[in-house]
Amino acid sequence: MKYSTIKLAAVQPSASAAVSESAAALKAAGHDVIDLGLGEPDFDTPLHIKLAAHQAALAGRTKYPPTDGTQDLKAAIIAKLARDNGLTYAANEIIVANGAKQVIFDAFMASVEPGDQVLLLAPYFGSYKDIVMLLGGVPVAIPCPVENGFRLSPAALDAAITPATRWLLINSPSNPAGAVYDEAEFRALGEVLLRHPHVLIMSDEIYEHILFDGRTFASFSAACPQLRDRILVVNGVSKAYAMTGWRIGYGAGPKPLIAGMTKVQSQISSGACSIAQAAAAAALDGPQGHVALFRAAFERRRDLIVSRIAGIPGLSLNTPGGAFYALIGCASFIGAKKPDGSVIADDIQFTQYLLLAAKVAAVPGSAYGLSSYFRISTATADHVLAKAMDRIATCVAHLEMPRKDS
Repeated sequence: MKYSTIKLAAVQPSASAAVSESAAALKAAGHDVIDLGLGEPDFDTPLHIKLAAHQAALAGRTKYPPTDGTQDLKAAIIAKLARDNGLTYAANEIIVANGAKQVIFDAFMASVEPGDQVLLLAPYFGSYKDIVMLLGGVPVAIPCPVENGFRLSPAALDAAITPATRWLLINSPSNPAGAVYDEAEFRALGEVLLRHPHVLIMSDEIYEHILFDGRTFASFSAACPQLRDRILVVNGVSKAYAMTGWRIGYGAGPKPLIAGMTKVQSQISSGACSIAQAAAAAALDGPQGHVALFRAAFERRRDLIVSRIAGIPGLSLNTPGGAFYALIGCASFIGAKKPDGSVIADDIQFTQYLLLAAKVAAVPGSAYGLSSYFRISTATADHVLAKAMDRIATCVAHLEMPRKDS
C-alpha cells in the first residue's frame, strides 16, 4: 500500500531535528553527547510571560481563538511593529500562527502555483526549500558566497529573476550564517525588485533582536516602503524571548495575502493556542530587559566560538553578525582519512565523524544549500561550547589531511 506522494518523497525532515534525534539516541545509550544541532535558546522564558499565561488560563481564556489571532495579541504586534520598526499595519494585515514556520507555509500555500519559483539565498534555512517543494513550487538557490558575507548582491538577484519567479525569501539576521543586511543593502535590492513587479518578498525577521557589534536592525519593509504591498514580514517570539515551545509566530502583509493565509490556516490548525497567545502579548508589550540580557549572552558566546575556531587548523568561520549560529568551513577535511582508514567524502560524513568520534552533534552545511560547511548552534552555555570546541579540536587533529596536488 502506497501512503505518500511522489512530491513528498523529495521532501526531507528538518535537518537540525534529525541531528538532535541522533544525539538523543546516543545519549540514551549512555554516551556524553553535546547537542549543538537545534537552534533553541537555553534560557527559561521570563517569569512575567509565564504569569500572563497562567492568569489567562485562570480567567477562562481557554476557548477556540480566532483563526488569525486574538485581538490582544494583534494589538501587541501592531504596537511592536510601530515601536521597533516604524511600520504601520491594520488588524486585517496581521496573522498569528503556530510558529513562524507555519506563517511561511500559509503564505506559500496561499500563493504558490505548481511550477512557481521561490528564490532562496544559499545558505538558507533548510525548511524553506522543503516547504516550497511540498507545495509544488520550485526552490531556486542563489549562491551567496562567503566573500560577500553570505549576503545577496543586487546583480545576483537581477540575474536570478525569471517570469516564473513568485517570491524572494530573505532572512536577516540569517540562519545559518548570521548574515545581516543594513538599510542601504536592502534599498539596493529593492531597486532591482521595483523592475520586477510580479515578485513578492518574504522577509523572515525572527532573529531581529539578536545582533552583534553594535548593529541596528533593518526591516526590509521599512527600508523599501514603496514595496510594502508586496512584502510579508515574518516574525515571532520564540528566539528573542526564549519561547520556542510556546509556538507563536506572526506575519504582517497585504490584506489580500493575509486573508488567503487565514483561509489556509482555518483548514489546517485554526487559531494558535489561546494561552500561548496571551503569553506572546505579554512578551511584546511587557518589559524588554531580558531581550538585551539574552542578546549580550549570545554575543559573548559568538566571540568564544570565533576565537576557538581560529585556533583549530583546517576550520574557518566568517564572523556572524547576528542570530546564534556558526557556519564553519570544513573544506580542508573533505578527503581526509579517519583513524580507521576510511575517507571523509563530504560535509555529511564530516558531521557524522564529529558525532561518533567527538560526541558533538552538528548539522552539515549541505542541509542549508552550501556544502563543505557545518552549522552549530551557539545558544547554549559558555562552558558547554568550550567543551565542544575542545572535543572538535582533538577530533580533527586525528585526521590525516588529504594530499594537495603538486
